[in-house]
Amino acid sequence: MSTNLSKIFVARLIGLDVFDPMGDRLGRLRDVVVLLREGEPSLKTRPLVVGLVVEVLGKKRVFVPMTRVTSIDADQIISTGLVNLRRFEQRGAETLVVGELFDRTVVLLDGSGTATIEDVAIEKSNNRGDWLVSQLFVRRSEATGSLLRRRNQTLVVDWQDAADPSNAGPQPATQWIAQHEEDQAADIADELRDMPDKRKLEIAAELQDERLADVLEELPEEDQVFILTHLDNDRAVDLLGEMDPDDATDLLNELPEAEAERLLTMMEPEDAEDVRRLREYEEGTAGSLMTPVPIVLSPEATVAEALAHIRQEEIIPAAASAVLVCRPPLETPTGKYLGFVHTQRLLRYPPPEAIGNLIDRSIEPVSDQSSLADVARELATYDLTILPVVNDQQRLVGAVTIDDVLDALLPDDWRTYDDGTPVRKVGKRYE
Repeated sequence: MSTNLSKIFVARLIGLDVFDPMGDRLGRLRDVVVLLREGEPSLKTRPLVVGLVVEVLGKKRVFVPMTRVTSIDADQIISTGLVNLRRFEQRGAETLVVGELFDRTVVLLDGSGTATIEDVAIEKSNNRGDWLVSQLFVRRSEATGSLLRRRNQTLVVDWQDAADPSNAGPQPATQWIAQHEEDQAADIADELRDMPDKRKLEIAAELQDERLADVLEELPEEDQVFILTHLDNDRAVDLLGEMDPDDATDLLNELPEAEAERLLTMMEPEDAEDVRRLREYEEGTAGSLMTPVPIVLSPEATVAEALAHIRQEEIIPAAASAVLVCRPPLETPTGKYLGFVHTQRLLRYPPPEAIGNLIDRSIEPVSDQSSLADVARELATYDLTILPVVNDQQRLVGAVTIDDVLDALLPDDWRTYDDGTPVRKVGKRYE
């Protein structure tokens, strides 16, 4: 039988299901939000627990105020009232227990050395019913004084017996990355966007090239430029090579021409050639929006070969919706463009079938000089997620995907709400 708890360590809560009073599951607990208050450690200045970060459908993380939490036990958390489903964003003094306190180093005030925070206990106060941080579970990292105080010893200390962890510097970037390992690149970009510049660079330095490239593609242009220009040349070039050519082109177009050209000369010739070709197109044309490396096969290729290309992990869903069929050479610009085969149609035919027998010729490709408006109309008219792009010789030079068009059509501030206000500035969160 579950028992409503008045004190519990946060690590025990992470991953628990959160329910509404009717028993419907809202999501899963991912973090606890506290306010670190200034002053000498004492009962009065214990951090106030202000809410929970809950992961709801679609891996979106939302904020549930503690005033809405009616029960916390070892098996579940129950809240009451409506939950605001806007994406959670931190405000100024808010601190994430898992995301920022875990793995921080604190000084023990008894003079015995330093310790690393491994868990945090929260406790419900008797007088007002507020939840406060009461204790820290720590591992001693540096010992002084008595020989009995060994390094790596674990112990529980009261909050007031350790120096304020907010003065110990940020959580190591490696720990932050581990906590967000399963997040989508767009979600990591959302969090990076509001970090101080120094913290952005710390996270970028620890991310793998492929992961950072995916995140950069989701960031606003000013953040992309800031991060790229603060990396050493070799890392910057590696990142540009990992990015889709159209995204790398957009980023280089934001740099001074001399800087862009310098990086281009350092890139692998094949990657640089794709980018240089895209940079020749006027902004807003199909050529400037397209990727020059869609899935291109000859008509003799089989259904099995086509599906093998589609299954490649690096192929985005929009680009995987169709295979483009051309005469050799198959690298863009290709031989004569013949048509394309929808992935759905490939699934209806046996593996040995030649894709040349399945070509859909009813959809005309667009010219590389077509306008953004013309491309958008074509995609909308025929319910497509990818559209082939040809030059004046009817050679395939690339393909425009629906995400490219949406990025170009949406306003620069599409990541904020309709009134342009970030979530953290809307209303009063704790009411």
